[in-house]
Formats: sequence, structure tokens, C-alpha cells
Amino acid sequence: MTAATLHLATPTAVERTLLRLADAITAYTEHRRELRADRHEIALDILREQQSRKQDPRALDTAMLALGSRPRR
Repeated sequence: MTAATLHLATPTAVERTLLRLADAITAYTEHRRELRADRHEIALDILREQQSRKQDPRALDTAMLALGSRPRR
């Protein structure tokens, strides 16, 4: 009776394969989540930098001069 109970307590080959598959899927999913979080963080950093960047008040005058137009007064 004890031998049968111990045999049933261990996972079968199919169960071990399914457990390995589940572990692989979990690792893949975690890796994808981390990559997505990294891309999201980079995008937020770029957005913050763009929003905090001060505009050069002379940029329009410089661009107009480059086009051959007279600067604003």
C-alpha cells in the first residue's frame, strides 16, 4: 500500500513535461513584460525631456534668416 501511495505522489512524465512547459511560458512572459516596462520607461523619459526643454526665443528668427527672410521686430 505504501509503495502505491508513493508512486502516485510523484508527477508522471506528462505532468513533468507540462510543468516544464508552464515554467518556460512563465519565463517568456516575464521577459516580455520586463522589455515592455523598459520601453515604457524610456518613452516616459523622452516625453519628460521634451516637455521640460525650454524653447529658444531666437529659434524662429534664426530659421527665418536661414530661409532668406527678414527677422521679426
